[in-house]
Amino acid sequence: MSTKKKTVTRLDSNYMQQYDAYIERQKRKKQRLIRRLVLFSIVAAIVIGGLSSYHIKQRVLQAEKLEQYEQLQDELEALKVEEANLTEEIELLNDEEYVLDIARTNYFFSKKGELIFKIPNEDPSY
Repeated sequence: MSTKKKTVTRLDSNYMQQYDAYIERQKRKKQRLIRRLVLFSIVAAIVIGGLSSYHIKQRVLQAEKLEQYEQLQDELEALKVEEANLTEEIELLNDEEYVLDIARTNYFFSKKGELIFKIPNEDPSY
């Protein structure tokens, strides 16, 4: 195929100059619109990215705090059980019979006229 040359000559009239100026203004308007849209899109992307990052950090922090809360709840339950045991032990230690029973078993104290034989904990060899 051969390349066709323009055979129509352009008229330099006042109308054509106005039309060229109008077309140029339209091009510039379109360029400004595209630039504004690109700028707005970049700003929106930055804002959305920042908010998303903040949201993710907050969710991670909340998960850590929830885990820490659960651990502290478990620790609190264990301490309540220990407190109940210690309270019971205090009540038992206020009982003289219990204290004497502990002294007899652990420290080999005896009642009057009672003999205590210490048996080794080892199994016999026979």
